Amino acid sequence: MRCSLRRHRYFLALPVLVAWSVISGIGCRARPPETSIPATWAFPADEPPVRATHGMVVATDVHASEVGTAILKAGGNAADAAVAVGFALAVVNPEAGNIGGGGFLVLRLASGETAALDFREKAPAAATRDMYLDDEGKVTKKSLVGHLASGVPGSVLGLWELHSRYGELPWKDLLAPAIALAEGFEVTERFRNEFPAKIEYLSPFEASRETWIPNGEPPELGSTFRQPELAATLTRIRDEGPDDFYRGETARLLVEEMERGGGIITLEDLDAYTAVWREPLAVEYRDYTLVSMPPSSSGGATIAEAGNILEDYDLASMGWQSAEHIHLLAEAFRRAFADRNAYLGDPDFVKMPIERMVSEAYGDERGADISLERATPSSEVGPGLGPVQHGENTTHYSVVDGAGNAVSLTTTLNSFFGSGVTVAGAGFVLNNEMDDFAAKPGTPNQYGLVQGEQNAVEPGKRMLSAMTPTIVLDPEGKLFMVTGGPGGSRIITSVFQSISNVVDFGMNVRRAVNAPRVHHQHLPDTIAYEPGGLAPSRIDELEAMGHTLTERSDYSSDIQAIVVLPDGTLEGASDPRRGGKAIGY
Repeated sequence: MRCSLRRHRYFLALPVLVAWSVISGIGCRARPPETSIPATWAFPADEPPVRATHGMVVATDVHASEVGTAILKAGGNAADAAVAVGFALAVVNPEAGNIGGGGFLVLRLASGETAALDFREKAPAAATRDMYLDDEGKVTKKSLVGHLASGVPGSVLGLWELHSRYGELPWKDLLAPAIALAEGFEVTERFRNEFPAKIEYLSPFEASRETWIPNGEPPELGSTFRQPELAATLTRIRDEGPDDFYRGETARLLVEEMERGGGIITLEDLDAYTAVWREPLAVEYRDYTLVSMPPSSSGGATIAEAGNILEDYDLASMGWQSAEHIHLLAEAFRRAFADRNAYLGDPDFVKMPIERMVSEAYGDERGADISLERATPSSEVGPGLGPVQHGENTTHYSVVDGAGNAVSLTTTLNSFFGSGVTVAGAGFVLNNEMDDFAAKPGTPNQYGLVQGEQNAVEPGKRMLSAMTPTIVLDPEGKLFMVTGGPGGSRIITSVFQSISNVVDFGMNVRRAVNAPRVHHQHLPDTIAYEPGGLAPSRIDELEAMGHTLTERSDYSSDIQAIVVLPDGTLEGASDPRRGGKAIGY
């Protein structure tokens, strides 16, 4: 039986409904106390959210959040703040938030207008289906490390498109903070901590060594980190817009870098790059509307399918992270990912059964064989939509302004520091997004995703992504939540759990973000959980149901979320897993 406000709200007078909502929490019914967070969990459960009334920015770096908030205070709207934060992250979060990558955004205006922008990277024109296979047909590391791993970057044009359509402040004003940061900013613990594990990864590339680890060591905590080449690049973008990046001096430097290292991005590839406005996916989950990203992102369709499966169960009555709750998450995720991996790709290249995949009817059908007592082996769960018809690292930030406009934006290089290659003379790292293609359909990529022909390498094609920027509307259609995060395939499951924690379990945004998460992606057939994130007794219960569990060595995603309370107050939380910051005023 679906637990849905749709079944109850017409029988309650408005004052009674408001009082009932306050008493029972945000979700769909009064619920018992949630299952407690394990004592072994590293992060506090009861920190208060950051509160504000005029606007809020939640990003993975304090410098970037400060930049975005300053733009809001100066009269900018959510789009202006998102542009400024994006360029600031290119400076202070070079391992992920970078102009050498691409991404997606979902936007909702206070008027109710919604939009989605796809500025995902594209395969260069010289790309070939088998370019990452050796003579024996085995997948090499060329899609991960080095110049051949990079797709044509989209971030600069994406931010330009956002500003052109929705921005209000002058473009140059939005670049100024990032340029100032590139000229020198104080090294935080979060910034410094990204380097030690990547020294060996960056060292083979001369420009990367000189830019990030000139002495072979991470920058010192509290020191001033300067990036003069990046400052010059951002200044050119300030003055010339995307023409510099795709046709001007920066384009020349990027192509020269490609030629030095055997890459295949050309001036023609850069000049031909386009960002695409798409219709957002809007689907219901317990009468809340999730406005999320369509392909070439897989995020919106996958959380829609999982949500439609889970709506048949009263999760709240089971208790948060009870064995039954985790079991059902795993069963829904494994089915949604089986379809995701088989059917989704670049809509400009392949046909996809999206309408059916995100429908409630298909969710009911897909979940009909779930047992409440036993795990379904992934070997028994194949794609469910019939034959195909052919025709880490990442960063996220959420913004809400005082008028109620909202932007959810995720951008990426794929791996930490992308391909490891820094563009000499330009000061930014290039992505390794070509690994998000199925280099050999049926073979796992770096995230263990086993993907099909729909996502094979083709010239000019956008590789399938797991990025899931999402805006949630309440049952009355008002702005309720803005969320998203990084983490490869774990983005999808993390974003869904951030929403479900609030909608199903009545958590405030801080508790919803801080709480431990689980992940299942069909293959490998395992529930992955975060370090210390499950009690031993819970693991025993799930194993008795037939699940295999794996404790990860790292944490799952980095959620940046904002919730709007009934009185309009904004509550924000930046995930403590990486140490970002929510700032409002």
